[in-house]
Amino acid sequence: MKNIKFLFVFILIGCSSSKVVTDYDIKEDFSKFKTFEFYEDNGENLNEFDVKRITNSILQNLKNTGFEQHVTPDFFIYFDTKTVENLNRNTIGIGVGNGGIGVSGGIPIGSKKINEKLIIKFIEAKTNELFWEGSLNTAVKENRIPEKRKLHLEKVVQQILVEFPPKK
Repeated sequence: MKNIKFLFVFILIGCSSSKVVTDYDIKEDFSKFKTFEFYEDNGENLNEFDVKRITNSILQNLKNTGFEQHVTPDFFIYFDTKTVENLNRNTIGIGVGNGGIGVSGGIPIGSKKINEKLIIKFIEAKTNELFWEGSLNTAVKENRIPEKRKLHLEKVVQQILVEFPPKK
């Protein structure tokens, strides 16, 4: 029974989720920011569907926390992603050998995953200087339906924006 408890703890530690990483200007007065607008060149590494999904998610999250979209904003929002293909480490091993000599190989199983890092930056409108940045690195399946992609991006945006404004 004791061994099962240790196994459970080991599994919990091994299954740690991605963490939101933020950075910001510690001298900034975040209470002065009330309105925002998006840069037009958001999501250079994203397709048009994902740009709309992320834009709508950021818009909804910020409105829910009291910020307003405005043509003359206090800050601008820029977002983009960086992606890296994940090596699939799940394989079925096959080997043939005779005595001390052998040949083996692995057949990949499961779908291909991609590490995707969404980065959201807030830039002060008057000075054009970055004052807050948040990012989250997640592993996503390469082949997924649009509904699941939308839900995934909404969750990632929400996790990042929970950290804004920073609690000093």
